[in-house]
Amino acid sequence: MTRLSDPRPAGDLNSLKQRNRLAILDALRRTPGMTRTELARQTGLTKVTVGSAVAPLLESGWLEEGALQYRRGGRPGRELSLGEHHHLMLGAEVGVHELRVMACTLSGATLAQRCISLSSPAPDDAARLLAHEITTLLESDDLGARRLLGIGVALPGPVMPGEPLLGLAPNLGWHQVRFLDLLADHLPALSGIRLMDNESSLAAFGELYFATHGAPESLLFVSADTGIGSGLVENGAPPRIIRGVHGLAGEIGHTLLDPDGTLCHCGNYGCAETLVSGWRLRQQLGIEDSVDLVDGVAALPDATTAPVLKQAGQALGMLLHNLHHTLNPAEIVIGGTLTTLGPAFMDPALARFASTQRRLLPEATLITPRVLAQHQLIPARGAAAMVMASALSLLESSE
Repeated sequence: MTRLSDPRPAGDLNSLKQRNRLAILDALRRTPGMTRTELARQTGLTKVTVGSAVAPLLESGWLEEGALQYRRGGRPGRELSLGEHHHLMLGAEVGVHELRVMACTLSGATLAQRCISLSSPAPDDAARLLAHEITTLLESDDLGARRLLGIGVALPGPVMPGEPLLGLAPNLGWHQVRFLDLLADHLPALSGIRLMDNESSLAAFGELYFATHGAPESLLFVSADTGIGSGLVENGAPPRIIRGVHGLAGEIGHTLLDPDGTLCHCGNYGCAETLVSGWRLRQQLGIEDSVDLVDGVAALPDATTAPVLKQAGQALGMLLHNLHHTLNPAEIVIGGTLTTLGPAFMDPALARFASTQRRLLPEATLITPRVLAQHQLIPARGAAAMVMASALSLLESSE
C-alpha cells in the first residue's frame, strides 16, 4: 500500500493524546458498543483519560453515543461506537471486465456504489472512467454533507511496497503503471488520502479490518476470478498486509505447477492460472470475453462443462492446500466470480482441500473456508478500509 500524506509534527503531549484516541477508536472498531468504563478496562487507560479522549471524538463525528447500559455492579453508561453520519471513504476496484466504486461509513456499511463494464482499457482510460464514476457518486445528495477521508484503489497485480507503482497486471496487459498519478490528472481537486494496492491484499485487509467481536489472528483471502490471487493479513492495530520485498506475496496464480503446460498471460508455462482461472475456463469452453462467464457456462450442456469445472475445482483445492501449508492462516475466505459457478466447481475444490489439509498434522484444527455469496465489492471495500486505517494514523491533535 502507498499513500500520499502530509502529517504535521506534534509535541510529546499531543502524541500521547493521539495514541490514546487511536487506542479508543481501534478498540471500538473491534468491539463496538462498549461504555467508557469498559473502554478503560479494555485499553488500560484511566477513566479520566478515556473521558477526555472521547469528548472531542464525539464532537468531530468519529464516535457516536448509543443506548444507556446498566451493567451489574457499576454506574450506567452509554454505548459508544464509530460514527456513521459524518465521514465517508471511497474504495474502487479496476478489474479485467468491470470497474467498481463504492462509498462507505467508518464501519464499512455501503452508502452508494457504481459499476460499469470494461473491455481491456488502457491505464489512462481506466483512470478517466474511474474519475467520472467517482464524480458522479459524490454528487449524490446523501453524500454531500459528509467529510471525505480519501480513496483507495484495488488493482489486479503486484504493487511495489512503499511506492505507488503497479508492477504488472498480466490480465490487463499493464506494466509499470503509476495509477494514482493518472487518477490525479482527472481528479485534481479530490481531497483526502489516495492509495493503491493489490486487489486480493485489500480484500483480505477489509475482511479482517471490518470484522467485529473476535477477528481471527490472520486471514487469507483467495480471489477466484479472471485470474487467481491471494492476500494474507495479520491482525493488529491496524492489521498488517504481508507483501514481500517486490509486492509479489500472494501471487499464487503465477506459481508454477506444470513447466511443460499451457502458456500463461505472464509469459511462463504451466502457472496455476492455466489450471484454474476465469480466462482459462473461457479458453477450454469456448466462451467469448463479451459473454458473462457464469451465463456462458450455464448455456452449455452439463456433459461439456462438468469435467472441466471438476478439474478446475480440484486445482483450486490443491492451491488452498498449498496456501494452508505455506502460510497457515487462521481463516481462509474465498471470493470472486468463480465461486458463483456453483457446486460443480466449488464442491471438488472444498472436498480436495478437506481431504488433504490434515495428513501432515492430523491433530490440527480443520480449516473450512468461508465462501462469500456477495463478493463484487470486497476489494473496493478493503481499499476503503485501508483509507480509514491511514486516516486514523494521521488524526491531528486538534480533532
